[in-house]
Amino acid sequence: MKRFVIAISVFVLAFASLATAQESRRFTVEELLKVRRAGDPQVSPDGRRVALTIGDVNFDANKTITHIYVMPLDGGSMKQLTSGDRSATSPRWSPDGKKIAYTTGGQIWVMDNDGDHKGQVTKISTSAAAPVWSPDGKWIAFTSDVYPDCSDDDCNKRKDEEADKSKVKAHITTRLLFRHWDEWRDVKRTHVFIVSSKGGTARDLTPGDFDSPPYAVAGDVDYAFSPDSKELAYLRNPDKVEAISTNSDIYIVPITGGMGRNLTSRNKGYEDSPMYTKDGLYIIYRSQATAGFEADRWRLMAYNRATGATAEITRGFDLQVEEAALSPDGNSVYFTAAERGHAPIYKVALAGGIPQKIVSDVFASGLQVSGDGNSLVFVNSSMAMPAEIYRANGTGGGVAAVTNVNGDFMARFGLRKAEEVEWAGALGKKIHGFIVKPANFDATRKYPLVVLIHGGPQSAWNDNWGYRWNPQVFANNGYIVFAPNPRGSIGYGQQFVNEISGDWGGKAYTDIMNGTADVIRRNSFIDKNRIGAAGASYGGYMINWIEGHNNDPRFRFKVLVSHDGVYNLSSMYGATEELWFTDWEFKGTPWTNPAMYQRWSPGNFVNNFKTPILIIHSELDYRVPFGEGLQLFTAVQRMGVDSKLLMFPDEGHWVLKPQNSQLWHHTVLDWLDKYLK
Repeated sequence: MKRFVIAISVFVLAFASLATAQESRRFTVEELLKVRRAGDPQVSPDGRRVALTIGDVNFDANKTITHIYVMPLDGGSMKQLTSGDRSATSPRWSPDGKKIAYTTGGQIWVMDNDGDHKGQVTKISTSAAAPVWSPDGKWIAFTSDVYPDCSDDDCNKRKDEEADKSKVKAHITTRLLFRHWDEWRDVKRTHVFIVSSKGGTARDLTPGDFDSPPYAVAGDVDYAFSPDSKELAYLRNPDKVEAISTNSDIYIVPITGGMGRNLTSRNKGYEDSPMYTKDGLYIIYRSQATAGFEADRWRLMAYNRATGATAEITRGFDLQVEEAALSPDGNSVYFTAAERGHAPIYKVALAGGIPQKIVSDVFASGLQVSGDGNSLVFVNSSMAMPAEIYRANGTGGGVAAVTNVNGDFMARFGLRKAEEVEWAGALGKKIHGFIVKPANFDATRKYPLVVLIHGGPQSAWNDNWGYRWNPQVFANNGYIVFAPNPRGSIGYGQQFVNEISGDWGGKAYTDIMNGTADVIRRNSFIDKNRIGAAGASYGGYMINWIEGHNNDPRFRFKVLVSHDGVYNLSSMYGATEELWFTDWEFKGTPWTNPAMYQRWSPGNFVNNFKTPILIIHSELDYRVPFGEGLQLFTAVQRMGVDSKLLMFPDEGHWVLKPQNSQLWHHTVLDWLDKYLK
């Protein structure tokens, strides 16, 4: 009997140890913060190596520190080129491949391609970012935020010092779009500068009281040198009231300076991402045709520098062109496009035609083409795999990972791939989305369901990795995660995108409710009595809308989480910054179309509020100002609804600081657990 007791004790201890080991492999927010963040691949001119960045969270410092690495494109050992407690970003090869320009400490530096002989190029008081080499290697273009009435750096430095010393920190403005995302834009403007690649005094190529590039543009680095290094293409919004305009045009200016010339003045929508063909005959760029609509279809365009004629390369292509890269021979353009939660790579002739999908089943970004045209290099990820650098051959075959930054670390968690689902939404339209299950999923168990609603609304849940609203963190806390892509989502054709505008709580709401009901009906492992929903931005709006419309006869949400959600459309209009967005989405202003604003404001349904709700907002959120969260919290408290408010004074529209992110995740999960477990 004693031996039996001992045997049982050993078994219990072994089982406890196994349980502890299994628990240690659960993917939590703490594990998410350990994931290394690979990105920004840059192929060397000879096509043999790739430079990239890797960001690592320094939890104690409450920030992510990024450094530059280089490795052979065909695999091999990786070498770290920068180090220290300051981030180094934006590695860019010199045209001869001997040097790499980069940004650190708010200045542009250059180092040998093996990391030796680092030297500071810019010494501008207003900081420098986003370096771009001229093809002859003599110049580097960059951006800096400067006082528009200053003609030299001494003036900028003096004004900054005066502002720092002053006890008065007031803002004074006489124009709209005086703040953006999480910063005030009432004094300085973004300008494009050039400096000798060997260092010296930088020159402002875009002087004046305007931003260049506009700080609302969708692209990354939106300026480029001509092949002869004598001209620079850049972006500027020529309209007087920037807050109601998406009219970003492409300008050109000699590198010696002078007045910029507008090449795309006829189009009143966005233009961005200009690229010169190597023969100098064309400028390729992305363009939206509809003025004031930031989610219009992105097209690929070709501007003929000799004739001034413009032609669309992707005519008839109904998806959004995201990123583009030219083939070395100048005959083709490679590009990525959002498609049903993925981002495959396409190829189209420069002369136009039907784009051919050459790399499928990826979520590609940071697209690069090697100088010999033999390799495509890009970042790829999925909901189960953090970003790694990938390559494919020029025809799209041979897709393989170049880096293995997170493979060994992630293997311990056994994350399950996202599963695609489809259902009938409003008016019978087929709607698509994803389901994510816990790593230890057991079909014989009953799980609570969390519906995650994306922002935008012209955005999408994609099968890619993210560091905010990562579905794996929710799933591995014991939930089935449903991520629907209702009306307004990108990747399903432009008409699908268009159908959210003027209908925020309409068809998209039905799409989500139908999808939730369908997922419950089809999956016996989901407990229909334990359903919650969470979302941010437009997703937060939809949560607020559900708070007043949680009456579907098929199921009820037991708990809600609203992050940066719109509550009162009229008050939001008066405090947000990009007014073109609200003007388009609600077909006018609150005083020209009050019925639309009243119809779709969640705050008009307070009498129906009864579902427990966690409300999260941030004081630096200028897109959906934090008063929206305060109004919602006041309403649910007055209605006697169990509710909690989490407010971050040092975050904007996104919670980015690691320690804040940890608090955010635990607060959200604890709130869901309270009602669903």
